[in-house]
Amino acid sequence: MTRILHISDLHFGPHYIESVGNSLLHSSTQLKPDVVVVSGDLTQRAKQNQFESAKNFLDRLPDVPRLVVPGNHDVPLYRIFERFVSPHGLYRKYICDDLNPMLRVDGAFIAGLDSTAPRRTISNGRIYLNQLESCKRFFSNAPPDVFRIIAVHHHFVPAPDYRWNRSTQKTGRAINYFVDMGVDLILGGHLHRSYVGNSLNFFPGNRRDRGIIIVQAGTATSNRGIGRERGKNTFNLIEISERMIMVIHYMFCDRKRKFSPVSRHNFPRPGEEFSERVEPLDS
Repeated sequence: MTRILHISDLHFGPHYIESVGNSLLHSSTQLKPDVVVVSGDLTQRAKQNQFESAKNFLDRLPDVPRLVVPGNHDVPLYRIFERFVSPHGLYRKYICDDLNPMLRVDGAFIAGLDSTAPRRTISNGRIYLNQLESCKRFFSNAPPDVFRIIAVHHHFVPAPDYRWNRSTQKTGRAINYFVDMGVDLILGGHLHRSYVGNSLNFFPGNRRDRGIIIVQAGTATSNRGIGRERGKNTFNLIEISERMIMVIHYMFCDRKRKFSPVSRHNFPRPGEEFSERVEPLDS
C-alpha cells in the first residue's frame, strides 16, 4: 500500500494561518505518508518572502519523496513585466526548478503538470499538447500494475456547489489523452473546496468504459475556503493498494485545534471490481 499526503493552496502571505500550518505539519508526521504531493498556490502573490516561508514549510514536512507543481498565485499578477519575462523565476529559485516534475515511487508513477499558462490565462489554467506528450512518454515506461497519477493545480471537474465552474482550458483533450495513457487518478486544487469526482460525469471522451477518479484538495492553511468549506482548511490522505483507492478528507477542527478525518471515499481502481475494506477512521 502507498500513502499519499495531498495538500494544496497554502497561500503563504497575508491569508496564511500559522496555527493551522503547524497543525498540518504535526498531522503530516503522524500519518506517515510515503509521498507528499503539493498541488500549487504555495504563495498569495509570488513574493520572495512568501516563497521563503513556503520553502521553510516544505522542508519541515516528512522526509519522503515529494512532488510540487505551481499554481496561478505562484506567478506575479500585478508585476506585469516579470510575469511575461520570468513568470516562474522565484518559484524555480525557492521551490523547484522543474515545473513539470515526474516521480516514481513504489506502486505509482506521478506526473506533475504546470497548468498556470501565465502569458495566456491568469486564473483558469491550460494544459499544452507538449505536456501531454511528455506524460505519455513517462507512463509508457510504467509497469502495468502501478498506478498512474496526474498532479496539477487547476481543476478538471467543477465542484458540485461552486458558483464558478469553468474548468481548465482544453480539458476534454487532456482527459482523452489521460484515458488512453491509463491514468487512474488526478489530484488538483485551485477552488479551495475539496471533493471527489469522475471524468465520465462531464467528459464522455473516447472510452465510456473507463473514467478517471479526480480528487480535489481544499486550501490547507489559508482563510480563503469557498463554498461548503468557507473558513475551513482541508487536505487529503490517499491510500492506494493493488485494486483499491481510498481517499480520506481531513478538516481542521476549531474546537479540537487539529485536523481530523471527516469523510472517506472508496473506489475500485478503474477497470477493477469493488472490494470492501471497512476500517475506522483515525480519531
